[in-house]
Amino acid sequence: MQAWKRQATDAAAYLLVRLLVSVVQVLPADMGDRMCRVLAWLLTGPIKIRYRVTRENIRRVFPDATEEQAAALMRSMWHSLLLMGCEIAWAQRRLHLCNWPRHIRFRQNRAMLRILLGRRPTVTVTGHFGNFEIGGYLIGLMGFQTTSIARRLDNRFIDDWVKRFRSAKGQHLVDKDGSAPEVERLLRSGGALSLLADQHAGDKGCWVNFLGTPASCHKALALFTLSSGAPMLAAYTRRIDGQPMTFESGCVGVADPADDPNKVCASVQTLTRWYNARLAEAIDMSVEQYWWLHRRWRQPPPKIAKRLQKAAMTQAA
Repeated sequence: MQAWKRQATDAAAYLLVRLLVSVVQVLPADMGDRMCRVLAWLLTGPIKIRYRVTRENIRRVFPDATEEQAAALMRSMWHSLLLMGCEIAWAQRRLHLCNWPRHIRFRQNRAMLRILLGRRPTVTVTGHFGNFEIGGYLIGLMGFQTTSIARRLDNRFIDDWVKRFRSAKGQHLVDKDGSAPEVERLLRSGGALSLLADQHAGDKGCWVNFLGTPASCHKALALFTLSSGAPMLAAYTRRIDGQPMTFESGCVGVADPADDPNKVCASVQTLTRWYNARLAEAIDMSVEQYWWLHRRWRQPPPKIAKRLQKAAMTQAA
């Protein structure tokens, strides 16, 4: 009986989500944008969702921001996040091979193409910034087969639906649990792996500064490159010109173990520090498009905190 109730609840939630998506799909882009602005005002005013976490994250990174500036950034973030959902709903009907130049601009595309068209495996890292779902969709639209690691959603109906969108243009998804063997086979065969790199990894992760604040990172991301020799690309897809469905997709750096004059790939620590710095560069372009509600930063263990503080003082000197 309990399982039946859970399944019925999940099915009802799925139908509600599909109904909302169906409504969004028929909206003109400007109307969808206005709707997202109204909802963003509600979510940061009368209805406060994840307000405390978002405010704490903004305070960590921008300690000198006034209350008005923090509130404005919070509201802009929610607008961007809600608009991301609309753009995902619009993508399959409004973004295709015949019209993509009207929606997408590329930055440093030569560096990306040189790596992606090569015979070697690749590891692409990005973050909860801009519209990373459109970025994955776009890579598939251009004919590149990629594999991403994703956590299975609790609602199996919504999980299946999200997977269908992500795999519509050739993006293969691997469940986070037990993904290591499949990722190893992928890289050994010269495949392309795409990862969200700003996930909290717990006390035993690799601690580095991200946007000037200590953050724990999964060691596996660096190990994928170091163990396979795969170049790592730090990439992003952000909204530009203040318009829905208008994006810049770019590469902010490549770390290649086979060509590493700056010793970026010397260790897990150095490579992790490198890609966090590159993602910070991308976020600086449009800070309102980062997920400030994301639980990225936690308090590091005392020993880690002392080490990071000492390293920061040494670097400042």
